[in-house]
Amino acid sequence: MSLPPLVEPAAELTVDEVRRYSRHLIIPDVGMAGQKRLKNAKVLCVGAGGLGSPGLLYLAAAGVGTLGVIDFDVVDESNLQRQVIHGQSDVGRPKAESAADSVREINSLVNVVIHNEVLTTDNVMEIFAGYDLIVDGTDNFATRYMVNDAAVLLGKPYVWGSIYRFDGQASVFWAEHGPCYRCLYPEPPPPGMVPSCAEGGVLGVLCASIGSIQVNEAIKLLTGIGEPLVGRLMIYDALEMNYRSVKVRKDPECVLCGKNPTVTQLLEDYEAFCGAVSEEAQEAVSGSTITAADLKSMQDADENIYLIDVREPNEYEIVSIPGAVLIPKGEFLNGSALEGLPQDKKIVLHCKSGARSAEVLAVIKSAGFADAVHVGGGVLSWIKTIDPSLPTY
Repeated sequence: MSLPPLVEPAAELTVDEVRRYSRHLIIPDVGMAGQKRLKNAKVLCVGAGGLGSPGLLYLAAAGVGTLGVIDFDVVDESNLQRQVIHGQSDVGRPKAESAADSVREINSLVNVVIHNEVLTTDNVMEIFAGYDLIVDGTDNFATRYMVNDAAVLLGKPYVWGSIYRFDGQASVFWAEHGPCYRCLYPEPPPPGMVPSCAEGGVLGVLCASIGSIQVNEAIKLLTGIGEPLVGRLMIYDALEMNYRSVKVRKDPECVLCGKNPTVTQLLEDYEAFCGAVSEEAQEAVSGSTITAADLKSMQDADENIYLIDVREPNEYEIVSIPGAVLIPKGEFLNGSALEGLPQDKKIVLHCKSGARSAEVLAVIKSAGFADAVHVGGGVLSWIKTIDPSLPTY
């Protein structure tokens, strides 16, 4: 469905702006009025990573007058495979600052607002209030639900995107005209059920495919042209080169935007709502978590341990802790790995960061391995504290 323009047009375009945006101006649907609306628009990109990179670059090139970028992370070498807004010389820099420099290089006429901080329930409402439109490039469920809830409570639309391996999704959520994110996903998936890009990987160019779609939707919303993805979910399969869309209806019973909402303010803890790990895993790791230094001491003392890496084979090929045996998490969840575990050794589990090994720890403890432990922080902690020469990912 067509929607009215989100912002009013600016008073005028300068001669320099007319020259710069001439290819927009000669499109009848955009024209002078549409470009003036872009100039007057204030758009916030949540995240300067895989989706935020093409999002920020093309929003800047399109002439969005004010671009905000919020990201607390720093550029890592593993980001460069897909986060094209950053370069080799930016490694170690705050992503928000690196992204802002690239935006200014693309278009010096854009006012860039840097939010070099974590988006939390304490600041999200205040930050969002200063913008007309939110472009969500986050990669975890807790932040996605918080972004959605804040946007609904403030009456603001936002453009959402998601990527994983070769698959991408995009939609526009605007409770005043259609569904919100909770209408599509009322509850987050069970902890550990959906792997992140850091665990499962993502084809770098997929970020450009979905990120550019997000910018396309943002431009349509700001200028009031075309039919935005309100009430539709666009699904992209890069391997099959197939796009399809499915209708998403507003849920009249939605706890946030339904007829009788029960969520009328931000949740206190979105991490708890999304469950970083299950209750069983939280109980299992209590008193059964060791550090990377503890593991190194066990190995140096030649203790009778059986070290298991529960990541996927591709991750194991990139980097592994010396002495670890690879048994992917899925083999524990389906029970096939349990019968092969030694009864005469102490089981020590690890993954990349500690989340997956916590879930596996709950499984094997329930199977009778009461003294089993896992390494908090996983491979990342080992690299940081024991062997920084190892590659990260």
